[in-house]
Amino acid sequence: MNTKLISKRVAAIKPSPTLVIDAKAKTLKQQGVDILNFAPGEPDFDTPSNIKNAGIHAIINGYTKYCPVGGTPELKDAVIKKFERDNNLQYAQNEILVSCGAKHSIYNLLQTIIDDGDEVIIPAPFWVSYPDMVIIAGGKPIIVSADDKSGFKVNAKQIKEAVTEKTKAIIINSPSNPTGAAYTAAELQEIADICLEKDILIIADDIYEKLVYDGFKFTSVASLSPKIKEKTIVVNGLSKAYSMTGWRIGFAAGNKEIIAGMSKVQSQSTSNPTSISLKAAVEALNGPQDSVEMMRVEFEKRRNYILERLLAIKGISCQKPQGAFYVFPNIKEFLGKTIKGKKINTDMDFADLMLEEAKIAIVPGSPFGADGYVRFSYATSMDNIKEGLDRFERTIKD
Repeated sequence: MNTKLISKRVAAIKPSPTLVIDAKAKTLKQQGVDILNFAPGEPDFDTPSNIKNAGIHAIINGYTKYCPVGGTPELKDAVIKKFERDNNLQYAQNEILVSCGAKHSIYNLLQTIIDDGDEVIIPAPFWVSYPDMVIIAGGKPIIVSADDKSGFKVNAKQIKEAVTEKTKAIIINSPSNPTGAAYTAAELQEIADICLEKDILIIADDIYEKLVYDGFKFTSVASLSPKIKEKTIVVNGLSKAYSMTGWRIGFAAGNKEIIAGMSKVQSQSTSNPTSISLKAAVEALNGPQDSVEMMRVEFEKRRNYILERLLAIKGISCQKPQGAFYVFPNIKEFLGKTIKGKKINTDMDFADLMLEEAKIAIVPGSPFGADGYVRFSYATSMDNIKEGLDRFERTIKD
């Protein structure tokens, strides 16, 4: 890399490994290779018809011009109603920002609150983009690790020990990508109490809120008390629950000064989210919600099947996810061994083996801050899951 051309900030970050692996799998598929792709975090369901029709009507009716930078009043009202309905949270319009996906909302937020050297606590395993987004904002990611023995959840004691005078925020993703772990209200309360005591902002990434299983009750940390709400920016969006990944609509809610700062950042980057998507988003939030439950039920069936299959394989252990659409099995028993003539030293080697030999794309755990694990997304058909697990098992056993 020519360091005269590239800034130090950009040189310090990496491309998203999940997107890299997904792109590699799709390239192989285009070349005629029979690849089964378990890499992308994207529902395989189509966007519900009522939402698509709202987008079509927006185009037909000429709703194709610039909009307010932070989203239309109509959509902000729909977001406000969603928070009231689902989370018992009340916000005003100036406490809401609509962006080009939840990822964009988090990026805007970190650019708004981070000064050079500020620290952001990130529980691991983490979504791969969190640390790099902190770095590009000039901050320092502080990783606090959990493993399958703790259900992939950190505790208040770990958080308290990680706090320094430079700590600005903590990111809580529940349910989690990549593990599917979800925090109970009591667990969130303990962490939030530390944040109040130490004057730390909470970034609550609630994007998988609707995808929880076995009767688990989702709690948004901001709903625990008025004081905690004041210290929390909630980030959410439509990509996962409504299968609207390509529509690129996310939103954030919280302190009006922070939201105003995020709006300034957005005004100097993307400007408004796509006008057509804004209309579709209103329908998603205000329209019938039965499609969300249909997808959730199907994801739960897939989770149950893939978990049963993995746990039946000698050498594999796997925590039962409470939400999202990922399993994160422990493959440490296979490290240091030779499979199909290939020495498996790392989870990256294991994932490469699966792509080359089994023709399945999975994501190694190390980019998520968890060596010795791999991530399967079960946001694909049951037929693909069955065939993919057959290939996975054959490759390990042969």
